[in-house]
Amino acid sequence: MLIHTHRKGCELIMKRVIIIVMDSMGIGALPDAEDYGDLGANTLGHIVDACKGLNITNLSDLGIGNIDGLTQISKKDKPKASYGRLKEMSVGKDTTTGHWEMMGLYIDTPFKTFSNGFPDDFIKAFEEKIGRKTIGNYPASGTEIIKELGPHHIKTGDIIVYTSADSVFQIAAHEDVIPLKELYDICLTAREMLVGDLQVARVIARPFIGETDQYTRTSNRRDFSIPPFSETVLDLIKNESKAVYAIGKIEDIFDGKGITKAVHTESNMDGVDKTISALNDDFEGLIFTNLVDFDAKYGHRRDPKGYGRAIEDFDNRLSEILNALKKEDVLILTADHGNDPTFKGSDHTREYVPILVYGEMIKSGVNLGTLDSFADIGATTADILQVKMPKYGKSFLKALEGGDSNDHV
Repeated sequence: MLIHTHRKGCELIMKRVIIIVMDSMGIGALPDAEDYGDLGANTLGHIVDACKGLNITNLSDLGIGNIDGLTQISKKDKPKASYGRLKEMSVGKDTTTGHWEMMGLYIDTPFKTFSNGFPDDFIKAFEEKIGRKTIGNYPASGTEIIKELGPHHIKTGDIIVYTSADSVFQIAAHEDVIPLKELYDICLTAREMLVGDLQVARVIARPFIGETDQYTRTSNRRDFSIPPFSETVLDLIKNESKAVYAIGKIEDIFDGKGITKAVHTESNMDGVDKTISALNDDFEGLIFTNLVDFDAKYGHRRDPKGYGRAIEDFDNRLSEILNALKKEDVLILTADHGNDPTFKGSDHTREYVPILVYGEMIKSGVNLGTLDSFADIGATTADILQVKMPKYGKSFLKALEGGDSNDHV
């Protein structure tokens, strides 16, 4: 099937959009960052500084160093992609807010957080429902709390619960103490109970393995999200009988809504493998990938050098992704928030996110400047795939083609 974009007499054929979210790779504090305690944050810039440079040939060739405000990476005279940065329009700096806005939703009320832990009456009712005691129930780093409470958990079977600056209820358990199915069932119980004034964006299963002082979180993490409150671009694509292929935690973030096929991943590199596998399939629609290691393994753990190595590893595989693209494909690289590993605390940071847009059918070297919302990605995706436009977001496709496109505000 041919896609006709009908732009001022030119006919283009674009069949698929591939969005890869480099989870947490912000590129500098937003104008309102001070309101979030994030003034001065710059995830990618500070990683480059901490590593005394990065070997990222492919990202550089695409033009990541040409993005406004990102001075730590050299510019290219002729970048292979078009490039820019996006503001976050919604209130918040968490995973759900970032991804939902990207797909056309505007969150004007932040998801509720529990900086002092969850109420005692909820914890008591939760314990009665699951038939186990809980320990913890305070904001904490996931790796630190299992180090602290892991021995007690293994001895008693009491589950570890904790939260963060994000709207999350996290449940950690050793896989040899609580089988994965039971852990997931416990999370589903929490998801059912955390409603109304207690509603959080995500309940997260955090299984781990290992011996005392050598605990390791596993790739069997699962996120149990609230469903999006309205149609997203994913739904609009699916409604037109096109495919929405979710890779990584995308299915969890959207509670499965608007998705036709989903696979979970064990790591960034597994995410790359599964993205390439999807590219080799023959379908029309969207591939939506989240690479979570940047955030989970390095941002939250405040490990700038590890984060830098992960960026280099992705950059090394990026050539495989580019080579797997078909003529009708459009690749969009972006992020969902910041998580500056050189910054105070261990939580996300309120930052601009990068955007790189590459494909044979679109212009290279266009500076998109600063776009007003992550939702512009979803609007452009809808424009490319010729489906109904979302309520929020402005398509920037005309800037890449020189013709008319559909704008919504």
